[in-house]
Amino acid sequence: MPAAQSAARPGDPRPDLDCDTRSIAVTGLGAVTAFGLGVEPLWEGLCSRRCAIGPFAAPPFDPTEHRTQLAAVVPLPPHPYLSRADQFACRAADEAVAQATARGEPLDLAAAGVFFGSSTGALLETEQVFARLHRGRGPLRLRRLASQQHNGPGDAAARHIGATGPVITQSSACASSTMAIGAALDALRSGEIELALAGGSDELSQMTYAGFNALRAVDRQPTRPFRADREGLSLGEGSGVLVLETLAHARRRGARVLALLCGTASSCDAHHMSAPVGDGSGAAAAMRAAIADAGLTPEEIDFLNVHGTGTPQNDAAEWQAIRSVLGARCSRVPVSATKEAIGHLLGASGAIEALVTVLCLLHGSIPPAPRGGALDPALEVDLVRERARALPRQASGLTTNLAFGGANSALVFRTADPRDAG
Repeated sequence: MPAAQSAARPGDPRPDLDCDTRSIAVTGLGAVTAFGLGVEPLWEGLCSRRCAIGPFAAPPFDPTEHRTQLAAVVPLPPHPYLSRADQFACRAADEAVAQATARGEPLDLAAAGVFFGSSTGALLETEQVFARLHRGRGPLRLRRLASQQHNGPGDAAARHIGATGPVITQSSACASSTMAIGAALDALRSGEIELALAGGSDELSQMTYAGFNALRAVDRQPTRPFRADREGLSLGEGSGVLVLETLAHARRRGARVLALLCGTASSCDAHHMSAPVGDGSGAAAAMRAAIADAGLTPEEIDFLNVHGTGTPQNDAAEWQAIRSVLGARCSRVPVSATKEAIGHLLGASGAIEALVTVLCLLHGSIPPAPRGGALDPALEVDLVRERARALPRQASGLTTNLAFGGANSALVFRTADPRDAG
């Protein structure tokens, strides 16, 4: 359903656009990735074509017994009682709130809702506690077990900022934080809340690393989405947080609007525990519905931030979805695959990729992939490589995530009104 727009009155320097209740303002961003702590290191790393995937050691753990020894690990020392995922979430929340309050009136964080996605929670710390117990070594840091549930990072972020609104965790594997942002959009549209922190956080753990290695889904080199020689994904960790407000709330505060979140949808393949349906129909359904929810048509989508794991099956299925949704434009719409630079953040992937989509709109350009290599000729993807690609001044971006169990989720963002983005 198209967002309602009011007509400008002659001589009115600020038309009343607050009747647009379906588009939600993004006013703050926070990130923790293997590039470092903050949005700036992430954007600089992407724009300079750096790759954060490489050899690692403890912390978080020693990978030498595994089939591969590469990952994108966050440079953050252990905390006395917070899990890594909790630390990521709290740091990203702090940065997002700081940006949202850099201009305009303060936020009433007590009234905020928190919508978070996580695939594994504090699994690493749970492994560490039981390893010490098995070896008969103490003391056991049992407090860390409090975050072993999937809602641990979201709850930690809510406590950290003092949010007393609804605190909701989505756990749908790699689509978790995409769905969490979508749930926040729905809550803001409904009038239940006017302010939300939405995102996700996940940490690298031995079980995750061993599981993907056992599936032979991890590449021995850094991942190469959509390349002819791609062999699998590269794992990562981190957090992404977006401050979301109704447009009316953001304007009352005098806040700077970075972009607009205007569409969301989810679907399920109902096909296989770990493999996507080959024709991409499940992902395509989520993409189409998100575009329609934004009041747009596929012809109005200017770029895609794709799931792009680098596994042969996933990339092929995602290409089929893109072709189905975009039709004749499928090979001409620019595509960005963030995982090539920072790895697969599991449940936090959608949040970081939503954040990168906002940054592309804000800066008017799409960063290039960190590496070259021949593209798969069967996948006619217009992957942005070698140099950045400029976007129109008013643009719309679609970001999509595909998960184990066949879960698919998509979000649509568009450029903010210049009068709000000043």
